[in-house]
Amino acid sequence: MSIGKWIIASFVLFAAFIATLVVVCVRQDISLVSKDYYQEELQYQEHISQENNTAALTEKPTISVANHAIEVRYANMQAIENGKLTLFCPSNEKMDRFFTLHNEQEIKISFATDGLQKGMYRARLQWTMNGKNYFHEEVIYI
Repeated sequence: MSIGKWIIASFVLFAAFIATLVVVCVRQDISLVSKDYYQEELQYQEHISQENNTAALTEKPTISVANHAIEVRYANMQAIENGKLTLFCPSNEKMDRFFTLHNEQEIKISFATDGLQKGMYRARLQWTMNGKNYFHEEVIYI
């Protein structure tokens, strides 16, 4: 083969390689942190206020995993007016879970981890108590 045929063959192979990369990149799933990311960004000052309210508490809630359940412990659980626990899975949006907190007499609430894949989750706890909003976040591993 002459040098001209090798140059043409290398250009064809390079074009095929680039086309393959484009196809692979287009098929890649891209998940955002949230569907309403930009709207949430506008409400960020409210989030900062919630974190400051939590920092001012003498006893803060804890979130842990034990016995195939997520446990939320808080000494003032009976004072919670309403709240929610959000499990955010950064690697798979389909594994995100939402749980509702109610005013309880116990200091511990458990939520089953059935159906959740193993890995890292961000546990985000938001609640209202005495007319103030609070926010607490921990990284947990299931």
